Amino acid sequence: MYIEQAYKGDNAAWKVILTVLISTGIFIVNFIFFLMISPEDLEKTYELMKKLPPIVNLVSNLAPFIFLLLVLILMVVFLHKRSFISLTTARNKIDFSRVLFSTGLTILLTLVFFAVGYFINPVDIEWNFKPLKFLVLVVVSLILFPFQIGFEEYLFRGYLMQQIGILVKNKWFPLLLTSIMFGLMHSANPEVAEMGYITMVLYIGFGLLMGIMTLMDDGLELALGFHLGNNLMAALLVTSDWSAIQADSLFRNTAESATGDIVQEMLISVFVTFPLILFVLSKKYKWTNWKERLTGKVLEKEEFLAQENNL
Repeated sequence: MYIEQAYKGDNAAWKVILTVLISTGIFIVNFIFFLMISPEDLEKTYELMKKLPPIVNLVSNLAPFIFLLLVLILMVVFLHKRSFISLTTARNKIDFSRVLFSTGLTILLTLVFFAVGYFINPVDIEWNFKPLKFLVLVVVSLILFPFQIGFEEYLFRGYLMQQIGILVKNKWFPLLLTSIMFGLMHSANPEVAEMGYITMVLYIGFGLLMGIMTLMDDGLELALGFHLGNNLMAALLVTSDWSAIQADSLFRNTAESATGDIVQEMLISVFVTFPLILFVLSKKYKWTNWKERLTGKVLEKEEFLAQENNL
């Protein structure tokens, strides 16, 4: 009953609207800017960003999420009068072992697939290890990425999925809508400009994967771990001039533009890797009743609270 956890707070319409506007305002402005700016000016913006030292670029992109996550949590706790746990999970407490397992699984699979791909076709991939810069990158990544992925997960798979769910009284619509919204939020990333809107398949698929994790597991813990592992690997393992995360990674893709192989790898992630991750998690955590958990009805508030009181 993860979506129904929203019933534990005050969901007055004005409070929901205010929370959404404040927490998503920066993304709305960014999306409008992306729609209005010309392709030439957008390219100039990306080129300007590339001139910054990679670590400065990374910090400037991630640091605002500290404030955004804090604001979202404070609004849920004090404005909606809900507990942080109810935003995170339907369990009585946050299961950090789930976060660690999902993070480890994601890192392991990423390394395995990268090693296989590198062995088959090492063209355009070069060793980029600079000890001091890489150490700084590791420290910055471990400090800042939890805030970035935390904000995105608590906003999309947490707050928005719960609020939309109790409004429409089903699970499939908030699952699809928040996945599409998550994809649109990333539409200004350099990969989209480089490879075209086929990239949105990856972003929306990414959001859908984490939404399924959340609904099947009744909590955000697995989605938080997967998102963290994915973004850490995106920063630490391979970088390129056209990737969203510019960093002093272990390897660099030297291709001047995204090749067909990159698009192929992206589609493999969505249609092979993501289902594999769900399979592993479903076996470990013994998920059942997929149809009801992903497409079933959301209880009315009175029914949910009555069940809560009987536990």
